[in-house]
Amino acid sequence: MSIEAASSTPLRVALVEDDAAFQEAFRTALAATPDLVMVGVAATVAEARAMLAEPPADVLVVDLGLPDGSGIEVIGEANARWPGCAIMVATTFADERHVIASIEAGASGYLLKDSPLPTIAQDIRVLHGGGSPISPRIARQVLMRFRPDEKPAEEAETVDKSGVPSLSEREKETLQLITRGFSFEEIAELMGVSRNTVLTFVRRIYAKLEVRSKTEAVFEARAYGLL
Repeated sequence: MSIEAASSTPLRVALVEDDAAFQEAFRTALAATPDLVMVGVAATVAEARAMLAEPPADVLVVDLGLPDGSGIEVIGEANARWPGCAIMVATTFADERHVIASIEAGASGYLLKDSPLPTIAQDIRVLHGGGSPISPRIARQVLMRFRPDEKPAEEAETVDKSGVPSLSEREKETLQLITRGFSFEEIAELMGVSRNTVLTFVRRIYAKLEVRSKTEAVFEARAYGLL
């Protein structure tokens, strides 16, 4: 294949995102760029795993908060199964734990969803070309990580105001059983309460840890030293 032909081949882009509005906006942004083509969309971790069994994309864009788990799982598996694919996060999570975990799992870019979506096509090109598109807020956090005498204002504010989330004994018990892989029904039986009561504990845990799934709850709890 000639260099001219190779350069005219569109980059294959896949998206893991459960928000329908973001999916549509992403499609629209790419539709206006002849050098990029959507080859797959997954809305859950399970769907993403099925997509990873298909021929690899050139670029994978992943949200972290998915209905059945964390996008960090998807990043790790994509890094192993699609080794030539460049991976970028697009999420609302701006805390250092998610950023570092994503990078360690294999992401090379990290964009917040408050970034202008019309620039996503250029961000994808930069990522595929070996660059690392990253939102300014995230870049500052990463830089401050290597300067122990300073902390980002947002991080300092979070520590001062909230510190380690406070879970009740029953919430801790629920979280420990979740970590061991029990279903909500099994947890209810083990704790001697109704399933609705367990779901109430789970909602409180998710709210306090600011997560949306069991996987993220376990990840955050371990990061805080609660497990």
